[in-house]
Amino acid sequence: MDLKTINEYSIEIINMLNLKTSPVAVKLVPEGNEIPEGIERVDKAMRHCQMIDRVRRTKEEFYSLGEDQQCKGGAASMGLGHMPEKVARGEFYYRGLKHFSNVNAARRTVENAPMLPANSTRAVVYGALENTSFEPDVVVIICNPKQVMLLTQAALYKSGGRLNVGFAGKQSICSDGVVQAYRDGEIGITVGCSGSRAYTEIADEEMTVGIPAELLEDVFQGLKKICV
Repeated sequence: MDLKTINEYSIEIINMLNLKTSPVAVKLVPEGNEIPEGIERVDKAMRHCQMIDRVRRTKEEFYSLGEDQQCKGGAASMGLGHMPEKVARGEFYYRGLKHFSNVNAARRTVENAPMLPANSTRAVVYGALENTSFEPDVVVIICNPKQVMLLTQAALYKSGGRLNVGFAGKQSICSDGVVQAYRDGEIGITVGCSGSRAYTEIADEEMTVGIPAELLEDVFQGLKKICV
């Protein structure tokens, strides 16, 4: 799909869903590959969820390296380094956040999150979909439950069935919102996590949808039939 078509689809999706912010184009640059030309590096270290939230509001375009990602758990899930040991062993979520009854429950949750191999990704590129200068791997849309419903119906319009989504309220916008769509080629829907709720302006009533770029055409055509 050419960039002009992608940009046009985004504008129409915004209008059909009445989105308040932009869909975000995300590209995972594999280790050994070149970062798209003409895109500047992010100006300060932030969390992945903060970068998504910033871009959907400002329509900026930038890339980040592993060292620019403040949340090392989220960075690791996207292949930008190794998962911190305390997170991988469950200690952070169990003893630190006290979100689990025991360390093994926390460990199993981390182990089951979608994850790319360590150091398989060189950089992550972000941009507003309506003016992106690069072809994305995943489109992230942060929206309300009704809009999630419409995106679900649109995704199923052509072939039917059900969306198979999973989430745990952990590593939400990274693992669930990007990695699942990128790795499995399936739409991811997630409710957010403690980090993304604490460090961004994502509203309590907003959820996240991650759409593999290769499914964008089907979702767009489905929306045209449903949003009438």
